Amino acid sequence: MVSREHKRAALYEKLQLLRSITNSHALNKTSIIVDASKYIEELKQKVERLNEDAANAQTSSSSSDQTPLPVQVTVETLEKGFLINVFSEKSCPGLLVSVLEAFEDLGLNVLEARVSCADSFRLQAVGGENEEEGESIDAHAVKQAVAVAIKNWSENNEHE
Repeated sequence: MVSREHKRAALYEKLQLLRSITNSHALNKTSIIVDASKYIEELKQKVERLNEDAANAQTSSSSSDQTPLPVQVTVETLEKGFLINVFSEKSCPGLLVSVLEAFEDLGLNVLEARVSCADSFRLQAVGGENEEEGESIDAHAVKQAVAVAIKNWSENNEHE
């Protein structure tokens, strides 16, 4: 009898954990599991989109010219803003200005930044949304804006 109660309590606890992880508001077991299943499908779709974005970024950078500039960009969502990392093994004179202009165009305030432009280019910035703008920005939009800034910078430097 006690063992059955322990199992029931453990199951209830696990269902509540699953419910909180998947942001489900369901109350019965079946609905919690259905919500979890939907959540897993959404995660799978996000992974597919990220893989497609990564593949597209590789093909577009390798097809744009014979010596592609390998610049890595990652954007993570923080509680209030984003952590943006930009890295290239080569020095990129002028790239910092292009990236900062992209932030400004987005209405993103640089709250903190570390930059190195000596032998390689490395930017780590924490950006917060400008609350006066009213529009909400997501991490994908930030990454796209930085990618466009890098592409434009790269095209402008090809002709020099």
